[in-house]
Amino acid sequence: MTTENIRTYDVIVIGAGPVGENVAGRTSAAGLSTVIVESELAGGECSYWACEPSKALLRPVLLRADAMHVPGLDPAVKGLLDTEAVLAHRDRMSADWKDDGQVAWIESAGIDLLRGRGRLAGEREVSVETPVGDTVRLRARHAVALCTGSRAVLPPLPGIENLRPWTSREATSARKPPRRLAVVGAGVVGVEMATAWQALGSRVTLLAREQGLLPRMEPFAGELVTERLREAGADVRFNVSVAGAERLRDGEVHITLSDGGELTADEILFAIGRAPRSEDIGLDTVGLAPGDWLVTDDSLTVTAVPGDWLYAVGDVNRRALFTHQGKYQARIAGAVIGARARGEQLDTGRWAPHSSTADTEAVPGVVFTDPEVASVGLTVRQAERAGRSVEVVDHEIGQVAGALQYRPDYRGRARILIDRDRQVVVGATFVGPGVGELLYSATVAITGEVPVERLWHAVPAFPTISEVWLRLLETRSNS
Repeated sequence: MTTENIRTYDVIVIGAGPVGENVAGRTSAAGLSTVIVESELAGGECSYWACEPSKALLRPVLLRADAMHVPGLDPAVKGLLDTEAVLAHRDRMSADWKDDGQVAWIESAGIDLLRGRGRLAGEREVSVETPVGDTVRLRARHAVALCTGSRAVLPPLPGIENLRPWTSREATSARKPPRRLAVVGAGVVGVEMATAWQALGSRVTLLAREQGLLPRMEPFAGELVTERLREAGADVRFNVSVAGAERLRDGEVHITLSDGGELTADEILFAIGRAPRSEDIGLDTVGLAPGDWLVTDDSLTVTAVPGDWLYAVGDVNRRALFTHQGKYQARIAGAVIGARARGEQLDTGRWAPHSSTADTEAVPGVVFTDPEVASVGLTVRQAERAGRSVEVVDHEIGQVAGALQYRPDYRGRARILIDRDRQVVVGATFVGPGVGELLYSATVAITGEVPVERLWHAVPAFPTISEVWLRLLETRSNS
C-alpha cells in the first residue's frame, strides 16, 4: 500500500551530485528552505564513477611515467605498478561507493535529503517515488532546479543488450584489469581509460573514428598523446569504427570493424558521447520533450518554460560537460534563485554575478593522460569558425628550464591565442607533464581580460614550468 503526502519548500533540487549539492548549498545559505532529491548515491557520477575514481587510477600511472625519466629514480620505478594497491586507492577515493560523508555534509548545510526518483508534476511541483513505494509530493515556492546530469551513450548495434559493454562507470569501477580491452572513442574518457588500463596490465586497442585523438582540442594535443600511448604498448587505430560486436559463450568479445577487420577482446568500452538524464523526469508535464537537452539562458533559467521558476544546471543543459563547470553554473544559479526570491533585479551582463559567461568564453579542462593536456577558451579551429581574428603564439615547453628540472627529456607545447582587436588572451592550450597546474593562470588571464602588455608584469618564478608564459610573450614580440 502506498501513501502520499505533500511538503512545501522554497527550492527543490533534483539530483544530489556536485552540481545539485552546490545549488542547494547556495540557496540554503541564502535562507531558503531547500530539499534535494536523489535516486542513487549523494555525491553523484563524479564522486563514484567519473572524476574521483578515474583520477585515482591515473595518478600513480602519471607519477610513475615522470619518475621513470628522472635520474636517480628511473631504476626504482621500472617494474610493474602494484595494481592491487592502485585499485584499493581508487576504492578509497570513491568512498567505497558509500555516501555517508556526502549525506553528513548535506545535513550540516541545513538541506533536507529525500531519497527516491523525482519527476516534475507541473509548475513548481515534483513527485518523488521513494524506495519503499510511497509517493511524496513536493511544492516549491520559488524554484525547481534540474541537476540530473548525463549518461554514457551506447551505439545502436544489434544485440548490444547481450554484449554487456563497459561504459565510463564500469571502466572506473572494474575490480581487475581485463587482459585485452577494446576502447571505442577518441575523446577524454577514451584516452584516459586507455592510459590507465594499459599501465595497469591490459593490452589496449583504441579505436578512433576520426583521424586523431582529442578532436575538439588543438591537433598537436592528440598527436603527443597518441605517440605516448603507442610507446606504452597500446594499439591506436584511426578512421575505424565498430560495425558489430558479440560476446561469445566463453566470455570473449568478438568485434567486427568498419574496415573489414576483426578484433577479439575480453571487454569493450564505449566512450562515444553523453546524453542527458532527462528521459524520465516529467518534462512533458511542463511542455518539454522527455530525453532532450534543456536549453537555458545565461542565468540557467529554462527558456521554454514561462515564469522564471525552472532551472537546468550542469550536464543536463549541455553548456559545458565538466563537473567544475557545472559547479560554477550552480553558484550562478544559486545566486539567481536567491536574488529573485528577494525580489531583486538580476545583473546579467557579461561576467556579472547572475550570468554564466564562462560557459562560452573560458571553459577549462584537463585530460589526465601522459602527457597531460590542459586547455581553456578557444582553439584555432573554434576561432576561425566564430570569425574571430587571433594571433597564434606557440612555444616548446621543453625549452623552459623549469620543465627540464621536472623531467630532463621533457616534451610539450604551449599555445595562446590573442584577440587582434582587444589584445587579450582568448585561448590557451598546454600539452606536457604537469601542465594541468598552468591552467588556472590562463583562465584568470582570459576571464580577467588582462591586456597582453600587462602580462609582462606577471613574473613567473624561476625555475618553474610557468616560465613558459614569459617565453610565449617573447616569441610574440620577436615574430
